[in-house]
Amino acid sequence: MKKYYVGIDFGGMSAKAGLFDDKGAMIAKETVKTSREEGYVTTVTKMAQLTRSLAEKCGGMKNVAAVGVGSPGVIDGAAGVVVRWSNYDWRDKPLGPDLCEMLGKPVFVANDANAAALGEAKYGAGKMYQDSILLTLGTGVGSGIIIGGKIFEGFHGAGGEAGHMVIQVGGIPCGCGRRGCFEQYASATALMRDTKRAMFEHKDSAMWKVGDVEKVDGRTAFEAAKAGDAAAQEVIKNYVMYLGEGILNLVGVLRPQAILLGGGVSNQGETLMRPLRQYVSERLYVDCERVPLAIVRATLGNDAGIYGAYALAAEQ
Repeated sequence: MKKYYVGIDFGGMSAKAGLFDDKGAMIAKETVKTSREEGYVTTVTKMAQLTRSLAEKCGGMKNVAAVGVGSPGVIDGAAGVVVRWSNYDWRDKPLGPDLCEMLGKPVFVANDANAAALGEAKYGAGKMYQDSILLTLGTGVGSGIIIGGKIFEGFHGAGGEAGHMVIQVGGIPCGCGRRGCFEQYASATALMRDTKRAMFEHKDSAMWKVGDVEKVDGRTAFEAAKAGDAAAQEVIKNYVMYLGEGILNLVGVLRPQAILLGGGVSNQGETLMRPLRQYVSERLYVDCERVPLAIVRATLGNDAGIYGAYALAAEQ
């Protein structure tokens, strides 16, 4: 009998889920809104209802073999427990066991960034590689590490947080309590901050074509740089430097086959990738000719977490 799986990508504002067949094809997708104010029980109940709703499209829960969940926070994957998630003030929440009890099916849980990395590794830009690192360049820098085709999460699921490795000692304060973290220099938020600063320092810059600093986004400096604006080109040069240094640190320790870049900034494509590859290749401890390193865009977009959650369930 054909097996089906449900993959859930749970976040601060929504839970997105997909129904997959045993060949990895997504048959259907649904989303429900979530919020901190609803509380843990309501949130888990919503995820269970979402799963049942999708299961109706394959003949009911009797045909669902397992469920995978990607959740924010520090996750103890073996126990299926959200050890800590500060945004929702969750501590030691047995998300996996509770969903298992509600659904009567095995439930497997991983950190959401790790799930996205697994999705890209199995079904996206990383499927040619056994070892890869996904960096998501958004509000912060999310990261997921795949070694030998499996998620590396560290002891008790507390590792793999590349966004909080320090690349500038005594640098910009980070919400984690440290200073100079990678995400304070390589996130879309950091790029926008540096774009605004450059605009105020260069009133004649083409970056002012946006009309108002409040309209600045991750594209502003790139578009002005393409037009030959020197101030914008300096912003991009510095951004590539910091992103490159973070990648060099990760490659020096783990030496993956590929670095996958997702998030809004990665949409700049080769305008970002070309100088980034050059920066990294010129500084690698072991050069790319001896040990190849690919730096490529992620391809699954917002569905990466859903695919990863499916893979989590299907491969257990």
